[in-house]
Amino acid sequence: MTSASDPHSTATSSATAPRSGATRHFVLAAGGTGGHLIPAFALAAELDARGHHVALITDQRGAEIPGKPDFLTAHVLPAGRFGKNPLRWIAGLRAVWEGRRMALRLFDTFEPSAVVGFGGYPALPALLAATSARVPSVVHEQNAVLGRVNRLLSGRVDAIATSYPEVARLKSRHAAKTHLVGNPVRDEVLDLRDEEFPAFTDESLLRVLVTGGSQGARVLSEVVPDGLAMLPPALRQRLQVTQQCRPEDLDAVRERYASHGIPAELGSYFEDMHDRLAGAHLFIGRAGASTIAELTAVGRPAILVPLPIATDDHQAANTREIVKAGGARMIRQDNFGPKELAKQIQALAQRPDTLANAAHGAWNCGRPNAASDLADLVESLGGIDLMDVIRVGDNNARGASQPAINPAAARRVALQKAAA
Repeated sequence: MTSASDPHSTATSSATAPRSGATRHFVLAAGGTGGHLIPAFALAAELDARGHHVALITDQRGAEIPGKPDFLTAHVLPAGRFGKNPLRWIAGLRAVWEGRRMALRLFDTFEPSAVVGFGGYPALPALLAATSARVPSVVHEQNAVLGRVNRLLSGRVDAIATSYPEVARLKSRHAAKTHLVGNPVRDEVLDLRDEEFPAFTDESLLRVLVTGGSQGARVLSEVVPDGLAMLPPALRQRLQVTQQCRPEDLDAVRERYASHGIPAELGSYFEDMHDRLAGAHLFIGRAGASTIAELTAVGRPAILVPLPIATDDHQAANTREIVKAGGARMIRQDNFGPKELAKQIQALAQRPDTLANAAHGAWNCGRPNAASDLADLVESLGGIDLMDVIRVGDNNARGASQPAINPAAARRVALQKAAA
């Protein structure tokens, strides 16, 4: 984006050699959803580029999810789930214990220098095994609220990596081992960061991208077509819409757009989503961690509708930073109707510079060095000289710095290695 100076000029190449000069082994553990696995895959690619060996612990969904790097071997371990029914906890605990036992067996042969958890129940057995085996461990939190598994393990791990400057449910006593790194995104998205925001004038098309996460969101299918139809004619006639819908909603949404005379390309899945994001002037959708990370990496204005049933309302918390920076508007689902949507779109698109300024605000929230900084942190726990540890905060547009790993944690890791 030409309208902003780049605060990330100190970024290091992803092909950096291992700072310790030696190849080591690392285990990543993540739940089987894209929100947990996308940053895990990004870290795996970074560590692999530095010459290390990486293995993944996940569930069956995670082992089969698209996008897993070819070099990354996936180990499926049992991981119990703990719902509201206490009667199911016994089975859940048994599964966790079995998963822990299997992880310990893997550690005996793979000999990891560190274990990194990305949340989700499948990460729990691996991190418990790391504690038992005295292997250094890190948890990475993608959301602005510390998740259940990361919350449970925050006192046991050696470091906590966060994606936001403020993370709810993170205890102040863990501040010394908390590091702001950001949320790693896919390379094809990160490659768009230095491209200019698409030209938008009083006569040009207004390209709108609408998605509701991996499965779509029915509320977007019900509200967005009618909201766009309520825009002033001069703006409505310039719309070009791409919308992801649930398969069962496609026909109804297509009819709605046709009845309003709005050109729209609809699909249940788009393989080239990063290209569509590159050409979009405005995004409308949910506020998952990966969505926010990609919007801020590329710099795209957004109207965000947090999932109301998200645990601890973490999607609403995820919007705080980008909204404060002027890069997005947040609408609670209870208030998300056609009239309110049209109002917010008009506020963003009434003048060309309004959208461009919002894009700049979103871009300033991006942390493009997230994968590299997280890899630095992980390497520092794997035996690297602690004088060369993570430079967390250098990639924050506001320049906020974070402490390096504290001396007490460094000594603890050294003692654990000696005892092993």
